[in-house]
Amino acid sequence: MKKSTGISLMVLSLAMGAAPALAKTPHYGAHAAAPNAQNKDTATAAASGPPPVPDSPIADKNTPTPPTLPQATAYVLMDAATGAILAEAAPNLQVAPASLTKLMTAHIAYQALHDGSLKMDQVVPVSAAAWHAGGSTMFIDTTSTVTVDQLLHGLIIVSGNDAAVALAEQIAGTQGAFVQIMNKDAAAMGMTNTVFTNVDGLPDPAEHTSALDVAILSRNIIKDEPEFLNISKEQSYTYNGITQASWNPVLAHDPTVDGMKTGLTDASGHCIDATALRGNMRLIAAVMGGPTWAASTAAIEALLDYGQKFFTDEQIATAGQQVATLASGALNTGTVPVGPGKDITLTLPSDAAARITHNIAYTADLTPGTTKGETLGIITYTLDGKTLTTAPAIALADEAPASFVTKLKRKLSKYI
Repeated sequence: MKKSTGISLMVLSLAMGAAPALAKTPHYGAHAAAPNAQNKDTATAAASGPPPVPDSPIADKNTPTPPTLPQATAYVLMDAATGAILAEAAPNLQVAPASLTKLMTAHIAYQALHDGSLKMDQVVPVSAAAWHAGGSTMFIDTTSTVTVDQLLHGLIIVSGNDAAVALAEQIAGTQGAFVQIMNKDAAAMGMTNTVFTNVDGLPDPAEHTSALDVAILSRNIIKDEPEFLNISKEQSYTYNGITQASWNPVLAHDPTVDGMKTGLTDASGHCIDATALRGNMRLIAAVMGGPTWAASTAAIEALLDYGQKFFTDEQIATAGQQVATLASGALNTGTVPVGPGKDITLTLPSDAAARITHNIAYTADLTPGTTKGETLGIITYTLDGKTLTTAPAIALADEAPASFVTKLKRKLSKYI
């Protein structure tokens, strides 16, 4: 009998609204349950009631309302470059993270790689606790010779709980110590609705996150550990002769998507955190609590399409580019060119860039003259009367103070 490929099984599973699976031995799935686990592959979102109300904090009067996704518990659409929220619905609602927890596990592992305390080719011992982690697995055991690189693939692609435990124990000594690092990093990122209690996302009523916090974490990973995407874009992974499909169904559906993670338990529902490069924008879409993988995939696509169609990233200021001339009798030449002290890129409605205006409030004392790069005041950028952002207004040239002769000539000129 001819064996199916991982991609074909994933597509079939997506069409059926089920979690994808591909393994050469019995396997309970990336967020499905082993007999000793509490989560199930028939999980549905715990939340009920009216659908969350969609909103776009940066929309203008010409921007359509974001998609209403009644099957999702909450969602957030974020621009990865600027952090702007393009669309949201119940963004701060506390929900079960399921295996989205592993985003933080991976983030800390990459931090350890960057600081040199962990190496990609380093062999990691597998404890009995990792071997018996339960739930999804990459099939390591206490006799395995497995590297950090292999564990990251097992963690990110096939959502191995065993990989999560092995990495946590290698980095912090114990899972408990690793969880402390997870919560410390979450707090430092501003993830105010997140508490981690384990390294893998297996069900725990005390563990929670939000769609906004998932997007915040994802943005930090993309910014600080972009190599994560080199793994999360892969549609399958083979370890020790066992091939498993990625648990991210959007990868097989949309070639612009190259990450990031999924999660499924009874409490969480079908959660997808995806990122895509659309035109000049990298978008992050986090959908929590869908009833099926197909529904959550459709929700992700609706959000990515909304962001691509109605928003754009615009550089509205270039550091050192002249935008004004400051006239002052205190300067020898009488003027100094002025520009912003930093580049500014904003996510804006697609029709808004031409309507941006700026004004400058000058605060510097020019009596002693000015030097290139000196802050002279503040530039405020405005759209339709609403302040978007500010930047320091700096001198773009050295200007000496007006001499006695220069001042005298200027006074005499008033009488000629």
